[in-house]
Amino acid sequence: MTARELETALLARCALAAREAQSSALDQREANVFRLAAMVVQSRFPREAKRLMGASERYFSTHPDERLPPADVVKSGWIFSLPRLRDMLSSQLEAR
Repeated sequence: MTARELETALLARCALAAREAQSSALDQREANVFRLAAMVVQSRFPREAKRLMGASERYFSTHPDERLPPADVVKSGWIFSLPRLRDMLSSQLEAR
């Protein structure tokens, strides 16, 4: 799977978690990206941000040592940049 395909799949999971109240991240990558996504869309999509944060927190409640600082999430390559994450996720959330 290419980096772009991974990004597309992760954004789709973010959008799904933002729309479903009881979603949960499946792994460390998703939990950290959901948390960061919640932060970057919170001002424009507060309800969706709350759901993303909840999905992240449900994962971290059983894996607390896997939470990373936001800078480390970007450095890991799981997302390319915060503006790109915000713009692409916002576009998906607006398209509902």
